[in-house]
Amino acid sequence: MIKLQDVSYVRLGTRDLEGATHFATDFLGLEVSERAKGTVYFKSDEREHTLCYFEGDPAEQAAGFEIAERDDLSSAAAQLEKLGHDVHAGTPEEAAARKVRDFIAFKDPSGNRIELLWRPAYSGKRYHGMRDAGITGFSHIGLCTTNVARDEAFWTQVCNARVSDRIGDAPLLRIDEIHHTIAMFPAAHPGIQHINHQVESGDDVMRSFRFLTERQVPMVFGPGRHPSSSAKFLYFEGPDGMVFEYSSGVRSIADELLYRERQLSFDPAGFCEWGSKPEIPEFQK
Repeated sequence: MIKLQDVSYVRLGTRDLEGATHFATDFLGLEVSERAKGTVYFKSDEREHTLCYFEGDPAEQAAGFEIAERDDLSSAAAQLEKLGHDVHAGTPEEAAARKVRDFIAFKDPSGNRIELLWRPAYSGKRYHGMRDAGITGFSHIGLCTTNVARDEAFWTQVCNARVSDRIGDAPLLRIDEIHHTIAMFPAAHPGIQHINHQVESGDDVMRSFRFLTERQVPMVFGPGRHPSSSAKFLYFEGPDGMVFEYSSGVRSIADELLYRERQLSFDPAGFCEWGSKPEIPEFQK
């Protein structure tokens, strides 16, 4: 079994690097940690970076997950190849571009590019956002799935994810005590469906709602509160149609033996207990 430790970063292609950088700093509230040729790295917590925009096709996306030991990369590669996945061993140059010591890359059953990495870089410099969004760190991602049952089996049987709750058939998957690190939603195509940053409080969610609305950033869901994770949330649209989320107060699952997954309806009430209705295609029937 591939033992994922944490979600480490997201890499996104864009044809407007300066526009994406402006959004990530002035609107989202991240900090530029480094600029390289055709690439900008952003930090949101103690890690060297958690988001990377690079010049390229917006369909070029990758999500990186940390593993504990270097030998785990070899065993993961062997397991994935046995299951029919093409595995790419990262070169030293590619690893340096990701701020990791080593990594492998493959596509999950839906075609999402996943990178398993060893020893991501941490920074001695504290994160200091370009605006006070209250961000405490990069927390989870949503992934598109073209076959929910097949992909749930991959993440829970090949990897160490566990189902916390389901919204309709869409599973919310945890790899530690946090309610979910991966959320999967049915779609006709692969892709990263949304990117989540935790903020300190519900007040931060509301402050960002006002700040972003005044700057005409498209709001696509919320403010609201998820009945699954209990988190207060706000979803909004960024460059190239990517959906970003702020949330606060996410549920922690400390006792695996006592917790039982719950089934929520795939409708607005299953997504928000405050009555907010999503304008996100993957959240609609």
